[in-house]
Amino acid sequence: MARVRKAALASVAAVVLSVMLAPPPAQATPPNIPSHSTAVSRLNSLTVAAESHQSSYNRDLFPHWITITGTCNTREQVLKRDGSNVAVDSSCYPTSGSWYSPYDGVTRTNPAEISIDHVVPLAEAWRSGAWSWTTARRQTYANDLGGPELWAVTGSVNSSKGDKDPAAWKPPRAAFHCTYARAWIQVKWYYGLSVQSAEKSALSSMLNTC
Repeated sequence: MARVRKAALASVAAVVLSVMLAPPPAQATPPNIPSHSTAVSRLNSLTVAAESHQSSYNRDLFPHWITITGTCNTREQVLKRDGSNVAVDSSCYPTSGSWYSPYDGVTRTNPAEISIDHVVPLAEAWRSGAWSWTTARRQTYANDLGGPELWAVTGSVNSSKGDKDPAAWKPPRAAFHCTYARAWIQVKWYYGLSVQSAEKSALSSMLNTC
């Protein structure tokens, strides 16, 4: 009997270990995330400068969410893109589906618990150069589905991030640091935004995990 119990316990332990080591569920990701080498090159090309115009920031200066197609706005498009088995009603609101949040490794089935994160926050973009843009360009930025700017993540992890850059906040799931840094760098490079010295250092360290 003791031998049987040991075998059963070993089997249970193996199952638990396999679950712990299993890769995260497959999920869609935003497009145009650069390779590690491209991200390194683009990070080194960014202008390093102090942030400015912080006191004049207003979220309303970045119009969102806008209608993308039919009844679907930008948020709903990301929920459809990044979720699994997503069904929507006539207003494009999800009625079922699941969403894996790569920042913290959590899966949710209630769309109300999912936030759409701007990987480079609107306030961060403003302080890094978007203060000089036209409203039209800021609207394009806030609703950009063509690059790795918008991510479906849990509301709680999005709240903990706020408008912090990688020197002050990193995704709690360390396995995602490489992808997060590459996405952040791509957005800053594509839109010609500056980085601070500490921000650049933090991004370099995150790229070293790739």
